[in-house]
Amino acid sequence: MESVIVAQTDQNQLKLAMLRGALGRCPSCGETPLFRSYLKQVAACSTCKAEFARIRSDDAAPWLTAILVGHIFLPLIFFIDMEAFMPYWAGLMVWFAVFASLSLVVLPRAKGFFIGLLWSTRAPGVEAG
Repeated sequence: MESVIVAQTDQNQLKLAMLRGALGRCPSCGETPLFRSYLKQVAACSTCKAEFARIRSDDAAPWLTAILVGHIFLPLIFFIDMEAFMPYWAGLMVWFAVFASLSLVVLPRAKGFFIGLLWSTRAPGVEAG
């Protein structure tokens, strides 16, 4: 019974760390920003001293961004007929702007999500640098 409670607590901690990371906050305390610029993470949290310098999400964040934008939002192109509203070339420009903007919005949130996941699970390679 005790192992079930511990597993439940660990799972809740993992979800909280991933949520905080996706919101761009420290996965440990949620107080300070996780990024010092668009995609550059801080070395350590100034409040709780949790270290993030050795955590690398590498290709995970762009992968998740491509999955979300490409597989969830891209079908909109097939359901919304832009030619009814504007010329074909203008519709292409609108879709390009929409998907580029959406990708730029999702990417730092995906990176924060994976930093929270890697920090919480202490994945291999996090401590070793």
